Amino acid sequence: MARIGFVGLGNMGGPMARNLLRAGHDVVGIDLDSGAMQRHTDAGGTLADSIPELAQTCDVIITMLPAGRHVRDVYTGEDGILKNARVKTLLIDSSTIDVETARFVAEKAGMAGMPMVDAPVSGGVGGAEAGTLTFMVGGPDEAFTLANPVLEAMGKTIVHAGGAGNGQAAKICNNMVLGISMIAVSEAFVLAEKLGLDHQKLYDIASTASAQCWSLTTYCPVPGPVPTSPANRDYEPGFSAAMMVKDLTLAQSAARTAGVATPMGAGAAALYGLYANSGDGAKDFSSIVQFIRGSQDPAS
Repeated sequence: MARIGFVGLGNMGGPMARNLLRAGHDVVGIDLDSGAMQRHTDAGGTLADSIPELAQTCDVIITMLPAGRHVRDVYTGEDGILKNARVKTLLIDSSTIDVETARFVAEKAGMAGMPMVDAPVSGGVGGAEAGTLTFMVGGPDEAFTLANPVLEAMGKTIVHAGGAGNGQAAKICNNMVLGISMIAVSEAFVLAEKLGLDHQKLYDIASTASAQCWSLTTYCPVPGPVPTSPANRDYEPGFSAAMMVKDLTLAQSAARTAGVATPMGAGAAALYGLYANSGDGAKDFSSIVQFIRGSQDPAS
């Protein structure tokens, strides 16, 4: 079993690290939050006092960080991973960040003699806890081959999307579809309400007809039809509206760089931005249905 360093033990990283522990790995963690570190030790993990200490003692290092600037700092900073890890240390970044940063850090890692993949995830907190995440992996074939057994301890589906940065590209494209489709499903339910059509009846029809999609059948934004959806738990987040804003913003940045028009993606980013800024960014992203419902004219 490997000695794995895990940087970022939050809502996603924490349960991912616990699954590595269950698989028999020795997992050394670090996080800015003392509570997250306590949960890691409670699960049987150990802690490092600093990034250099962690980097110097591990065979594999996984990062799960909030944004591209954090990834750059943790990997390429003066006290970062690349200046302290041993040659041939396997690096896996599971953060969701911009493609440019992913490719920049991967290039620096290659120059330092360390195989690296970008491996963002889909599946939310529930998938992280259950070990059923989907990993979208970018990087050289050799690095993917090395990373695959580690990723299998945390996920159910591991897809090699191509070269460095392609994991991030796949993630933002996937989540752009997700954000757009959730808005479409939510608008349909709000319209159905206005027309006197029962939620369950709409679900029974749409889920077996041409409107069928994951946002409807797995994550239905209204209570009732799908008992496991966040709508039945007051929109307790599996994936928050604020995180959806982040991913849609990354998609729009990539679209501008690539010179691609994505009007539906731009509309979804704008709508989720308004919703998150209204004070509900911590709720699950499926709660956008409440914002759409609330934006209707009460007199209509």
